[in-house]
Amino acid sequence: MSLKALALVRSQKVEESLALCDEVLAVKSLDDPTISAMMHVLKGLGRITDMVSMFEDAYKQQPLNEEYGAQTFFAHVRTANWKSAQQVSTRMHRQFQEDRYLYWSVMGAILQASDPTTTPTMRTLLYKLAHRLVTSSPSPSYVTADRFHMHISILKELELYDEANTLLESEVGKTICSTSLACDQTRREIWRGRGLFREEGERAQQKISNGDRNWLEFLSVLDSTFAPVSSQREGEITEESKNQCLENVSKARAFLAEVAEKDGTKNRAAPLALLELDHRASKSGLSDDSVVVGMMENYFTEFGDKPCCFEDLISFLDLETTSLDRWKAFFAHHQPSFASVADLQRLINVRKLERYMLLDSEITVESETARGLKYLKEYLEGLALGRDLPITELQPADDLVLLAANALVMVWVLDHSQEALYQAATILEYGLIKSRMSFQMRIMLVRIYRILGASSLALEHYRQMNIKQVQNDTLSHLILTRTLSFSLAATGDLTYPSECLESKKYTQIPDFIDFEDRLENSLQRDVVKLEHVRMRLTHEPLNTDIIDMELIELKFMFDRAHHDNRDFVIIPNYQPHCKPTFNDQSLLFGTSTGVSITIVVCLNIQVTFFQQGWLWCFLKIYIRAFQHASDLDDIVEEKLLVGDRPKKSADPEVQLPLPERLALRKAEETAELTSEEAQLLDWATALGDWLEPHHNYVRPPPAVVLAEASRQTELKTGFPLRGVDLQAPNGDANAHPKKDEEAPPIKEAPSILTVFFDTMLSRFRHLLESKCVPSELLHVATITQEAFILFTIETMRFKSPAVVKIHKLGNVSCSTKNPLIVPANGWIHGQLVSQFKEARSKASCVLKEMSAALVKIGEVEGSSEHRRAFVQACTAATIDQVHPSFLRELFWILTTISTGLQITHDFVLNIAKSVTESRKKVLEGVGKGMAKLNAAHGQS
Repeated sequence: MSLKALALVRSQKVEESLALCDEVLAVKSLDDPTISAMMHVLKGLGRITDMVSMFEDAYKQQPLNEEYGAQTFFAHVRTANWKSAQQVSTRMHRQFQEDRYLYWSVMGAILQASDPTTTPTMRTLLYKLAHRLVTSSPSPSYVTADRFHMHISILKELELYDEANTLLESEVGKTICSTSLACDQTRREIWRGRGLFREEGERAQQKISNGDRNWLEFLSVLDSTFAPVSSQREGEITEESKNQCLENVSKARAFLAEVAEKDGTKNRAAPLALLELDHRASKSGLSDDSVVVGMMENYFTEFGDKPCCFEDLISFLDLETTSLDRWKAFFAHHQPSFASVADLQRLINVRKLERYMLLDSEITVESETARGLKYLKEYLEGLALGRDLPITELQPADDLVLLAANALVMVWVLDHSQEALYQAATILEYGLIKSRMSFQMRIMLVRIYRILGASSLALEHYRQMNIKQVQNDTLSHLILTRTLSFSLAATGDLTYPSECLESKKYTQIPDFIDFEDRLENSLQRDVVKLEHVRMRLTHEPLNTDIIDMELIELKFMFDRAHHDNRDFVIIPNYQPHCKPTFNDQSLLFGTSTGVSITIVVCLNIQVTFFQQGWLWCFLKIYIRAFQHASDLDDIVEEKLLVGDRPKKSADPEVQLPLPERLALRKAEETAELTSEEAQLLDWATALGDWLEPHHNYVRPPPAVVLAEASRQTELKTGFPLRGVDLQAPNGDANAHPKKDEEAPPIKEAPSILTVFFDTMLSRFRHLLESKCVPSELLHVATITQEAFILFTIETMRFKSPAVVKIHKLGNVSCSTKNPLIVPANGWIHGQLVSQFKEARSKASCVLKEMSAALVKIGEVEGSSEHRRAFVQACTAATIDQVHPSFLRELFWILTTISTGLQITHDFVLNIAKSVTESRKKVLEGVGKGMAKLNAAHGQS
C-alpha cells in the first residue's frame, strides 16, 4: 500500500495518495520497507510533521534500532525542531555510547541557541549546556578539527577566554589552527575579544616571516598597529595613544617593506598591506593623503599590468582634491602600448582608473561619446594580441569593450537616446564573437535588451550563460524580474512562465541547515513565483481551483523571513564614482524589486538588511483579491491544507492579523514601485475596500465548503475527507444558504475604478508621442491588463444570478422586473452588479485601443526603415553632432580591415534584424494577448 501511495504521489494524484497515506499511518507497527517508502511519500506531500511522528513511533517501538534513532534526529533537524533533535541525540548517546551522538546533542543545543526566537537568557543556558556536554565527553574535542572548532566557538560565546586560551595554546591546538582556517579565524576572534591585539599582531608577523601570505594575517598586523586609537571612541583619543600608534606604524611599515622587497612582484599582499597601512594612518589623522598617493603610484608602477590592479586601488581613491589632481596627473602622460598583453592590461587599468575618477562636470553626452569611441578603437587594436587564442578563451582586450558599453549607457542616461543603446548592444555582440564565454558581456546585453524591449534576445543571452542550480537564485533577477511586461502567455507562448519553473529546480540541492534556510526563504525565488502567478492568470481560465491554490502559496510567502541571495557584484560596473552604477542605470523602469542597505552600527560592525517593498505590495494586492474570490477562510484552509504550514517569521509585524498586515502601507515599500504600479496598488485597494463587505456576506459558511470538498474527494477517491462533517447546513452543500444578518449597504463605486483606466490610457498615448523605448509602453499596457484581470477576479463571485437574488444585492436595473431573466452572458444587473458595467466597459475600451496600438507598432518595428535607422544609429547618428572628426574616426573603426578584425555593415545589419524582430514579436504578442483577454473577460 505504501508503494502504491508513492506511485500516486509521483503521478501527481494527491487526493488518492492522501487517503492511502492515512491508512498506512494508522497502522502504528511499520516495517523497514514501508517506512522507507512512506518517507518519500510524506516528503512529496510536504507532510514533514507526519514523517517525524512516523519515525518517533518506530523508534519508540524499536529503541535498539540505531537507524530509526538517526532518522528521527534528522527529521527533527529538517523541521528546525532543535530541542527535540537535541533530546533524541542525548537519548541515543546514553543508549549506544557513541561520541558522535553526544556531539549531535551539542549541535542541537547550539542550533536552538542560534534560533531568532530564543531569548537571551535561554540562549546563555543552552550554550552552557553545550559546554557541559563537550567537557563531559570521554574523548577530547581535539580528535577532529570540526569538534575542536565547535568547542572553542562555545567558549567564545560564553566568553570563557582563559579556558579557550588553554586549548589554543596547547600543542595540538596550535597544530589544528595551523591547518584549519575556520579554527584559526575563531582563535583570532577570541584573542581580539580578550584585547590581545598586540599578541595577535606579533603572531601574525611571525607567520608572515615564515612564508604565510594569507591576507588575514596582514589584516591582523594592521589591526594591532592601530589598536591604540581604534579601540577608543572618537574624541577620546589621547596624545599618548597617537604617539604609540605612530610608533607602531613606523615599525609595521619597516616590516611590511622588508616583506615586499623579499616577495618582489611574485606576491602583492605586502605592497597592498603597505598601502592599507598608510590609508588607515591618513584616515586616523596620523599622515596626509600625499603619502597614500605616493604609495598608490608605486603600487601601480609595480602591479599595473595585473587584471586585479583596478579592484585593488579603488578602495583608496577617497582622496582630497589636491591629492586627486596629483593622482590624475600621474596618468596624464601614459602612452598606450599594444606591444604585449602586459602593456594592454596596464592600459586597461589606466582607462578604468581615469574613468572612475571623473567629476560630474566632466560627464556630458559629447565627452562620453568620445570616450566610448576611444575605448572601442583601443579594443579593436588590442584584439591582435589574442588572435591565436582558442575560442574557449577570453580576449585580453575584453574590458575595453565593457568600458565602451558603459560609456554608451551613460550617454543614454544623459539624453535617453535609444541610439546609444543600439551602439552598446552592437559592440557587445561583436565582443561575444571574439569571446564567446564572456558572461559579463551577456549580462550587460540582457539588461540593455530588456530596456529596448527585445525580450527574446535577453532571454537567449541569459540561457547562453548556462545558469545552474543555486545560480538560479543569485542570477535569475537579471531576466525574471517584472517579466509580465514581456510575457506572451496570453497568446499561448509559455516561454517565460516555463523559465520561472526552471529557475526553481535548485531546491533539490541536499539540505544544509543555513544554506537550505537561505534558499527556502529566498526573496528572488518568491519574486519569480509571484511573476509566474501574474503570467499564469493571463493564460489559464480563471477558476476557484487556481485561486485557492495560489492563495495558500502566496500567504506562505507573506509569512516568510526572506533572505536576499541576489548577486549584483557580478554585474560589470565601470561608471564614474560620482554617478550611479551600471546596475542602477540599467534597472528595468529604474527601480529594483528589493534593496539591500548596509549600515554601520558601531566601530567595525556593519549590519545589512533589505527592503522587499515590491514583493510585499504585490503580495498584498493578490492575496486580498484571491481572498475575496475564494471560499477558503482560516477554518477551511486548516482542514484542507495538504502538508505542513511553513514556519512563520519572528518579525512582530508578521504576528499581526492578516487583514491588518494587508492594510499596512509603508513609504519605503511603495518607493520600489513604478508610478504605474503604485496607481495599481491604490486602485486594487479601493476596489477591495468597496467589495469586501459583500464578499464576506456572500461567502458560504465553512461547514458548507468542507462538506462539498468532502463529497468531491469521495467522488475522486472513494473516501471522504477525515474529520469533516458531511452534513452541510440545510443538508445541501451546493446551495447558497441565506444568512440571518442583514446584507451590507450597497455603496456607489469609487471613482478611481474608471479614472485609473483613463490615466493609464493618457500615459500610454503620451509615451507613444514621445517615442519611448518599447519596454515602457509594454509596462503601462500590461499593468492596465493586470488591473482588468484583478477586476474580473474580484467580481467572479457575483456572476451567479442565484447569489445576486438570494443575498439581495439590489433591485434589477434592466427593463424587466423579473430577476431570473438573465442576459446571455450570464450576468445579472443588480444594484451592486450593475455598477461593474461602467468599469468593465471602460477597461475594455482602453485595452482595445492599447492592443491595436501595440500590434501596429510591432508591424512598423519589423520594417526595413527601422532596421535602417538602427544601422545608421551605429554609424553616425549622434556623432556628427559632436565633432566632424569623430565621423571620420568612427568610419575608420567600422571599416578597419587588418588581421581579420572588422565590424562590417552586414554585421550591424544582422544585429538590427535580430533586435527589431524581437521587439516586433513581443509588441505584437502582448497586443494580441490583450485582445484575447478582452474577448474572454470584457463582455458587459
